[in-house]
Amino acid sequence: MPNVLEPTIRALMPDPSTLNDMDKAARRLADAIVKRERVAVFGDYDVDGACSSALMRRFFNAHGLDATIYIPDRMFEGYGPNVPAIQGLVEKGAQLIVTVDCGTTSFEALAPQHRGKTDVLVIDHHQADEQLPEVSAVVNPNRQDDLSGLGHLCAAGVVFMLLVATTRELRQRGYYDKNGRPPDLLAMLDLVALATVCDVVPLQTLNRAYVTRGLEVMRQRQNVGLRALVDAAGLNQPPTPYLLGFVLGPRINAGGRIGDAALGARLLSLDDETEAARIAVQLDKLNRERKAIETAMLEEATAEADRLIDEVPDLPMLVVASERWHKGVVGLVASRLVDRFGRPACVIAWEEGGQGTGSLRSIAGVDIGAAVRAATADGLLLKGGGHAMAAGLTVAREKFEVARTYLAEQVASPATTARAARALEIDGALTPTAANDTLVDLIERAGPYGQGNPQPRFVFPAHRVRFAKVMGEAHLRVTLEADDGSRLEGVAFRAVGQPLGEMLTNTGGMP
Repeated sequence: MPNVLEPTIRALMPDPSTLNDMDKAARRLADAIVKRERVAVFGDYDVDGACSSALMRRFFNAHGLDATIYIPDRMFEGYGPNVPAIQGLVEKGAQLIVTVDCGTTSFEALAPQHRGKTDVLVIDHHQADEQLPEVSAVVNPNRQDDLSGLGHLCAAGVVFMLLVATTRELRQRGYYDKNGRPPDLLAMLDLVALATVCDVVPLQTLNRAYVTRGLEVMRQRQNVGLRALVDAAGLNQPPTPYLLGFVLGPRINAGGRIGDAALGARLLSLDDETEAARIAVQLDKLNRERKAIETAMLEEATAEADRLIDEVPDLPMLVVASERWHKGVVGLVASRLVDRFGRPACVIAWEEGGQGTGSLRSIAGVDIGAAVRAATADGLLLKGGGHAMAAGLTVAREKFEVARTYLAEQVASPATTARAARALEIDGALTPTAANDTLVDLIERAGPYGQGNPQPRFVFPAHRVRFAKVMGEAHLRVTLEADDGSRLEGVAFRAVGQPLGEMLTNTGGMP
């Protein structure tokens, strides 16, 4: 119970050496620091990639090395290492390339013929095939031969363990006896917490410790970039998992979705307050633009999904596509469709060349990543991969219909089972008088909440809706009343135009 209510890094983080190739990677990083080598970090364009890249750069900076960060352009390069980018880093003198949150399946881009004598370390957490890239080390708890049991970590969580292992290696070599104290790794946990929440990995065991301690670090406002982003977002309350996932995370992601993919990693690596403030304001603006794009896309995608379900009510999976959609936002729209229709969804944006870039989201019990990998192996997709709950793909237009049918067939049985088993789980029944500060304190102690540790859900039985009014554009302010006359006020977020919103506004005071 103490590790649940008060999770600590000391109690929950295992020896980093339990991960395959960890010792190899730590030795190679230590060599780069001792030999003062030129290092490049190749990251992904999402929050996990940005945080992982910033962690690596801050670690190298603390040892006097100015590592280069390269984030591929989502629109023109796509996910993961590519041959031109790797060759470009080699030509600029990189002696070591570290890929973070990517690289596990980048066989061609990381092949020796494209990188010459430059060493490569892959630090990742994505699902892996039996074959691995021909590099110096692949540290990935989701390798098929990895027995660490840490597959629930995001990339930043794995990177943090690598930094611990490298610090230990340098200490054993006597490096710090001559070069000062090692960096304070615990002070970097704000970035690990941000990545852990935003990558929606289970908030259990070590991840709970990462987030709990990371939130404490974030309250100290030490990271210049994070501080600037918090200020740009207008936040004046202590950080919570909700604020990380729904306020800060989307702003960092906005750069990769519709702007400069490197903005997030650059911001989180900065110690220059003026430059950090400039980038934070830029990301805040991009996030507002992203919201407008998402709203328009969601309206069209929902209409198309309604049409498909009218034709086939028990359709196991939604696959919608359009030339008008922005491929940097398809994942967000797919998530909204899953929330609304309760089944896996794929949203595809067509490009001028006849290819479509799609993002998929799933429901518990349906491994959408496996379906995408199968379709790719059978030649129906140009590229594809991902996790059980989220995946991405590239499809040729002429194979769209057959790929759509194939994916639906792949998930039909588990989707039917999962949807039939879905139930609204209630943790307890309350009255307005029981919803007090004491209960709130108890709930907060059991946090942080997120994937794998959902917030408790309570029911207020036989209560009447005494008041329901639109708040803003999409929310409802609601007042509930019990039989004894006690009342409770609340907000139904994004309820306008939804079945819940219609029910709340049309009850006429009935329980």
